[in-house]
Amino acid sequence: MKAIDITQNLKGNSYPGRGIVIGKSEDGKSAVTAYFIMGRSVNSRNRVFEAVDDGLRTKAFDPAKLSDPSLVIYFPVRVLGNHVIVTNGDQTDTIYEFLQKGGTFEEALRTRTFEPDPPLYTPRISGLITLGKEDFTYQLSILKSTNGDPGGVQRFFFDYQSLPGLGHFLHTYKCDGDPVPSFEGEPTPVKISGDIGQFTDALWTNLNEANKVSLFVRYINLETGEAETRIVNKNM
Repeated sequence: MKAIDITQNLKGNSYPGRGIVIGKSEDGKSAVTAYFIMGRSVNSRNRVFEAVDDGLRTKAFDPAKLSDPSLVIYFPVRVLGNHVIVTNGDQTDTIYEFLQKGGTFEEALRTRTFEPDPPLYTPRISGLITLGKEDFTYQLSILKSTNGDPGGVQRFFFDYQSLPGLGHFLHTYKCDGDPVPSFEGEPTPVKISGDIGQFTDALWTNLNEANKVSLFVRYINLETGEAETRIVNKNM
């Protein structure tokens, strides 16, 4: 599949849910990752991203409106050595713990399943960047129900070599609906263009205005290892 313009993809989809993009910058100098959250309920929309020492966490914008923290409060991004983990739930910690003990991304996620939120059974999406000497590889995964049947979990894993200007986009929902349908198929190849400011603006501008909540973007310089991060919160 040919890489598409992610801004057009987002513009035409009012509710992709939560999404991960991983790839390499257009100039080939940076590992790029982005993670966004959207929401339709008060509980989902009542969140912001906050930077922490080893990554990122979600927290309630107004604690008084937080009705159920179980699936909305977690660490979307954590860093362990030369690994960057990004996910849409508490499986971030599962992956971190497995890697810390010498395990793998796949082994960690084989202990997990989709979210317990009937009737949606929201997929768990996860990504892992492994930095090497001036280059990197990355993996993506989706854990989903079998056509909405909670009796069966499907686990998919994808491995990529990095190429300049190319990324892969994975999100929880195919589109809006009642109930919203889960993402189908392989991660979508997308073009990554511009510097971190331009890429952040392009993503945020094209996420649905009513449903977007927060966005995280990080560029890691492959030569120096230095990371540059942008966080955008609607509730700020």
